[in-house]
Amino acid sequence: MAASLIGKKIVFVTGNAKKLEEVKGPVLVEDTCLCFNALGGLPGPYIKWFLEKLKPEGLHQLLAGHKDKSAYALCTFALSLGDPSEPVLLFTGRTSGQIVEPRGCRDFGWDPCFQPDGYEQTYAEMPKAEKNAISHRSRALRKLQEYFDSL
Repeated sequence: MAASLIGKKIVFVTGNAKKLEEVKGPVLVEDTCLCFNALGGLPGPYIKWFLEKLKPEGLHQLLAGHKDKSAYALCTFALSLGDPSEPVLLFTGRTSGQIVEPRGCRDFGWDPCFQPDGYEQTYAEMPKAEKNAISHRSRALRKLQEYFDSL
């Protein structure tokens, strides 16, 4: 389904500094990682492709030969205010947990196999409000909000 772009801004995202000089303006991007401690941090930023091929069951099975099932979810928001001479601002949030046999709703990525430390439920089993209060993304968003509030 196509959406109308009339009256909306388009943001150009690139890693090329020279291109950025030609196209300035504020931009906010987000990335999420799921890092398994037994695998030295993998899949990390490659979680999207691991999940696509392995599904939550396969993510759990990756650790079948390891005693250490600990992991952490990491969210990073990167904010550029559009001035190439200014550094990109990073706001990170981290939630530690365990990789478990998938449980709960299957409508959001790897949530069924990530159980945050101190909880008996996976992200997928939690009510949305509870998950959103403790998630890696909400922690990063709080830091971003604190930055905006300080302006």
